[in-house]
Amino acid sequence: MIDVTCAIIIRDGLILAVQRSERMKHPLKWEFPGGKVESGESAETCIMRELKEELHIEVEILRVLSPVEFHYSEKSIRLIPFEVTLLSNEIILKEHSRLKWLNVTGLSDLDWLPADVLVIEQYLKLKK
Repeated sequence: MIDVTCAIIIRDGLILAVQRSERMKHPLKWEFPGGKVESGESAETCIMRELKEELHIEVEILRVLSPVEFHYSEKSIRLIPFEVTLLSNEIILKEHSRLKWLNVTGLSDLDWLPADVLVIEQYLKLKK
């Protein structure tokens, strides 16, 4: 089981979704940004590092949500979602092809990675 972090990034009441580029695994799927926890690294340190590397942003962690597990054909992951607020103004996409800011009800309109769908379902239950 591989530990992976993701961030539900909130700015002005909207949530950031990023689309994987054509050269990434699962091309053109939408996801919450994040990445693999390195050996000896905490999940909190990982999400801060990954967001800096992938989007060139800084965030403040608001809370951690319950991890979800998903079994892809090539690997099994434990996805650890963080709800964060954006501190930086400019987002620079370094790996992804597009981004969208969505309201909570618009989250289900995109073609998400399966593990991220589980995060969305959990997040929507918390928002009710």
